[in-house]
Amino acid sequence: MSGQDYEAPSGAFSQRDDVAASSGTMIYRCGDCAVRVPLEKGAPIRCQKCGARVLYKERTRRMVQFEAR
Repeated sequence: MSGQDYEAPSGAFSQRDDVAASSGTMIYRCGDCAVRVPLEKGAPIRCQKCGARVLYKERTRRMVQFEAR
């Protein structure tokens, strides 16, 4: 794993996440090289770094709570 792909664990949103959420792009992780890939609606599903077509949607950092009965 290279140093540029490392992200320090953090509970808060980064500025990059706020920009991506407001512009309508979604952030995915490449299944082969684990690079963050921003995709807009209608864009081809492909990693820009390695060309792989397996992308995983990142888990939200927002608190999600369901009411159980």
